[in-house]
Amino acid sequence: MGRHLLPGFRLSTGYTCAVLGSCVLVPLAALLWTACELGPAGWWAQIGTRRVLASLRLSFGAALLAASIDVLLGLLVAWVLVRYRFAFRRVCDALVDLPFALPTAVAGIALTALYAPNGWLGSRLAPFGIEVAYTRLGVLVAMVFVGLPFVVRTLQPVLEGLESDLEEAAYTLGASPLQRFFRVVLPLLLPTLLAGYTLALARAIGEYGSVVFISGNRLFRTEIAPYLIVQKIDSQYDYRGGAALGTVMLAASLVLLVALAVLQRWTRRWAVLR
Repeated sequence: MGRHLLPGFRLSTGYTCAVLGSCVLVPLAALLWTACELGPAGWWAQIGTRRVLASLRLSFGAALLAASIDVLLGLLVAWVLVRYRFAFRRVCDALVDLPFALPTAVAGIALTALYAPNGWLGSRLAPFGIEVAYTRLGVLVAMVFVGLPFVVRTLQPVLEGLESDLEEAAYTLGASPLQRFFRVVLPLLLPTLLAGYTLALARAIGEYGSVVFISGNRLFRTEIAPYLIVQKIDSQYDYRGGAALGTVMLAASLVLLVALAVLQRWTRRWAVLR
């Protein structure tokens, strides 16, 4: 009789499946069931309005852009924290986790107070004609804020474990610092960068608390899809309408995440073959 490496394999597997089903699969099934009660015509009547389409464009467009910015900033921050030693490095490293520790509503209030026209940064940007709070730029700033730690924390252990042999070999062959980074280091980091991008994207798409305050929820301009879902449920008691909008976000998120997972797997295989 074969023995599993881990004791209690069947019990732990059953417990895992039960938790996964009750916490993930059952709520998703309830969401789809509630949306299906509308029928195709009713579902499209909820989704096809100008207001809903504008909120979906803002949510996914800003999330894609914010995740891209997070990859660039996260790579820079992780590189500095791993490769350099400077004063207050530990403090800077701890501050990366600030969006994790702050409740999202508190983060939204803090960003609004900071970037409002009379805020510390907002008042200094106003003379240049730059408005952040209550604009789409504010939505982007909030999404970048909450997604940055995912990229940094994903990259840090990989950078710490990256061997310097390849960089030293490239240096002895006369490669410049930029050539060593783009032709030696970056290909090794691509799968990890895509993983961080996926995490930041997933967080930005579903973000509500930190965005809803700084966005101002202006009709057709700064309303995000999660805000419309909350409004449908809390103010209108339209659970089916909220579920219909939720299914769109769920389907689009799954497509994006699966596409990024496939791309990540391809880049990992390409890096190995290279």
